[in-house]
Amino acid sequence: MVKVPGPFKTPPSIKLDPKPLAEVPAEPLSPAQGGARAPLSASRRSEIPVFEVMQITDEVGRRRHAGHDVVSLCAGEPSARPAPGTLQPAGYTGPLGTTPLREAIAGHYRSWYGVEVDPARVAVTTGSSGAFQLVFLTAFDPGDRVALVSPGYPAYRNILTALGIHVVEIASGPATRYQPTPELLDEAVREHGDLAGLIVASPANPTGTMLGRSELAAITAWCSARGVRFISDEIYHGITFADPAVPQRDRRGVSAIELDGEAIVINSFSKYWGMTGWRLGWALLPEDMVAPFEALASNFALSPPAPAQELAMRSFSDETYEERDRVVEGFARARALILEAESSLNWGTAAPSDGAFYYYSELGPQLERFGDSSSYARALLEGADVAVVPGGDFDPVAGHRAVRLSYAAGEAAVAEALDRIIRFQG
Repeated sequence: MVKVPGPFKTPPSIKLDPKPLAEVPAEPLSPAQGGARAPLSASRRSEIPVFEVMQITDEVGRRRHAGHDVVSLCAGEPSARPAPGTLQPAGYTGPLGTTPLREAIAGHYRSWYGVEVDPARVAVTTGSSGAFQLVFLTAFDPGDRVALVSPGYPAYRNILTALGIHVVEIASGPATRYQPTPELLDEAVREHGDLAGLIVASPANPTGTMLGRSELAAITAWCSARGVRFISDEIYHGITFADPAVPQRDRRGVSAIELDGEAIVINSFSKYWGMTGWRLGWALLPEDMVAPFEALASNFALSPPAPAQELAMRSFSDETYEERDRVVEGFARARALILEAESSLNWGTAAPSDGAFYYYSELGPQLERFGDSSSYARALLEGADVAVVPGGDFDPVAGHRAVRLSYAAGEAAVAEALDRIIRFQG
């Protein structure tokens, strides 16, 4: 220890810099002292594309606010289901939802699909979006490879990417009805390596195509044999326009849980039941995923929205099923208008719209005039006050050639929009 001979004396072993104070570089001031803040940046995981559908929806709102009579075939939002006059006071529920609602969802699978589901394996979530986030976090680690079909719902790709999971996109088209096959999956493995998961939607967004029982069984068997987590997005079940040749039991859609008890099934009250703004969905989980999923859910969201859960309890009555089936009949009439107008639209190849409420089509000759689907959609909105969605959201490679129309807006809106589109293309 150096002994200092007097107060504030410098120990002999320490040498002072003889330069005048003005020549000594000053320490930078902290922000609290009035200095400049070092530049900050957002995380790399946030570097994902924005969901263009929601941007267009926002633009539609601005144009309507400015007095434009806009017909929107943009968002996949059916007619909203009215809320009861009075909802009960709401607090937190369990992280996986209330026991009565989980039991009611299990009863829905017994009623629609003829399968018994343990309510303990039902997880109620904040929309299907919350289900996807928690399922991906529970099932996969950063660097895992998860496959999905393109064109497809962009949030799959973007959520996985934000979580550091490698997305393997499988290009699809008319030859496979825009759905995966075991052969396409084999090819993906040869090119990219083993898969940890596969996401399939039937009916699909944006194409509306569906997998029949035998096709879905082939895919679930492929995944089971290779230890691949199979995630089935069934959010559009019940909104289907099946060929009369399809067996009655399959007309609402075939659930993966019928074919593989270890499949992960995700659904929502948003589409068939028309509860988009209530943000309530669910997942059917394999037993090994229930506890870790609950741990994540209890930290990420604490519990699903309690008022929405109360309203959802009314979803499974005969009266509600009948009411929502009448809404689907309206979708069928709107779909028929689009199919009847195909020759007048003068577009290109369209996907067969077996279900959901979407019509996805290449623009064909219109590309020569407008260049790409984004330019077409922008010109259509500005020139005819009709909103459609460019395909780039759904297919980063070939989506610039296609657009998606949502006929969830209903028969009258679709008829008016088609008339405007045809006159606009003139």
